[in-house]
Amino acid sequence: MTYALLLTLAVLVMLILRQNFIVILMLLGGAVQLLYSDGELVFMAEDFWAALDREALLSIPVFLLCGSIMSRGAIAERLVAVLKALTGSLSGGLGVATILSCAFFAAISGSSMVTLLAVGSVLYPALREQGYSTSYSLGALSSAGTLGVVIPPSIPMIIYGLVTETSITDMFLAGVIPGLLLTIALAIYSAWANKTMPRTGFDVGAVGGAIANGIWSLLMPVILLGGIYSGYFTATESAAIALAYALVVELFIYKELTLAQLWEAVIHTTQMLGGLLPILAIAATLNMVLTTEQVPSQLAEWLSSHVEEKWMFLIGLNILLLMVGFFMEIISALLIMAPILLPVATIYGINPVHLGVIMIINLEIGLLTPPVGINLVVASQAFKESFWTVTRSVIPFVLIMLCVLLLVTFLPELSLFFVS
Repeated sequence: MTYALLLTLAVLVMLILRQNFIVILMLLGGAVQLLYSDGELVFMAEDFWAALDREALLSIPVFLLCGSIMSRGAIAERLVAVLKALTGSLSGGLGVATILSCAFFAAISGSSMVTLLAVGSVLYPALREQGYSTSYSLGALSSAGTLGVVIPPSIPMIIYGLVTETSITDMFLAGVIPGLLLTIALAIYSAWANKTMPRTGFDVGAVGGAIANGIWSLLMPVILLGGIYSGYFTATESAAIALAYALVVELFIYKELTLAQLWEAVIHTTQMLGGLLPILAIAATLNMVLTTEQVPSQLAEWLSSHVEEKWMFLIGLNILLLMVGFFMEIISALLIMAPILLPVATIYGINPVHLGVIMIINLEIGLLTPPVGINLVVASQAFKESFWTVTRSVIPFVLIMLCVLLLVTFLPELSLFFVS
C-alpha cells in the first residue's frame, strides 16, 4: 500500500509539472495494479501483451506510413491542384479548396496531423499570396485538418473499435455523413467569409489538365473507401492496399518520391508509433482493472438513478468530453473514457457506434482547444505563428463544429444511416 501511495503522489506531482504523458500513465497504471491487483505488477506486462496482440492494430502504422509517404510525394500536391481548379469560380474559391483538400486527404491518410501538414505545406503559402488573411488561413487549415479523425479511414475510429469491441467497418460507415456535414459547413463558411476575394474563373482546359495530372490521386480514396464499404477489404487490408497503391504511384508513376524521402517517412512513422503504442498498452491495464472492479457498471447504475432523461445524459456527455478534450489528446482520451462510458450509454439506449461518433467529434474539437490542442501546436510550429494567434483563428470554425456536434448527437440517424 505504501508503494501505491508513493506512486499516486508521483503521478500528481508529474501532472502538476506537465511531464510526459506516457510516464504519467505508466506510474498511474502501476499504482492501480498495486491497489487493486494484490500488488502484482507482473499483471501489467500481461495486459500490455493482450492490448497489442491484435490484428486490427496493424492498420494504424500502415495508415500512418501511407499518409507520411503521400505528404512527401506528389499525391497531396496534385490532389490540391485539382480542387483548386474546380473551385476557382466560387466565392472564396481557394478557401473552399482548402477545406475540400483536407477532407479528401483525410479520406486517404486517417490522421489529423498528417492532413494538416500535407495540405498546409501546399496551401498556406498560396492562401497568403492570394490575399487571404492570416487568421482565416491558419484557422481553416488547423480546423479542416481535424477532419482526418472523422472521415474514414480514421485512426481514432480504429482505436475506439478496438477498446469497445465495436465493428471498425461500422465505425467507418458511421463517419461518412458527419464527416460530410463538417466539410460542407466549413466550406460554406469559407465561401461566406471570403466573398470579397477575387475569383479565378472556371477554365475547362485548366480543370481538365489538373484532373489528368491528378487522376491517380483522385482514384485512391475511391478504391480505398469503395473496398471498405463494399465489404471487399477489412480495415487492415485497406491499410495495406492504400500503402501499396501510394508506393506504386509515388515511386513508379509520379516518380517524385526519392528513397531518402521514403526513409524519412519510415522514421517519422516509427517515431509516432513510439508515442502511440505505449499509451495504448498502458491504458489497457487501467481499463482491465476498472472492468474487474466493475467501475463502469457502478457508474451506470448511479447515473441511471440520478439522470432520468436521455437528452440530459447526452448534454452532460458532451460537456464532459469537451472538458476532457481540453487536457487530453484524442487517443489517450478514447482509451481511457470509451470503456467507462459505453456501459453507461447502453443504459440510455445509445448505440455503441453512435456513441463512438459523438466521442470522436467532441475530441476532434479538443484538437483545437488549449492548453493541449495538438493541431494548434502543430500549426503554430509549421506556419511559424504564435500558439495564441492560431488559437484565436480557430474560434469561428470551432463554433461551427459545435453546431454540427449537436446535430449528430440528437439525430443518431446521421451516424447510423449506412450501418446495418
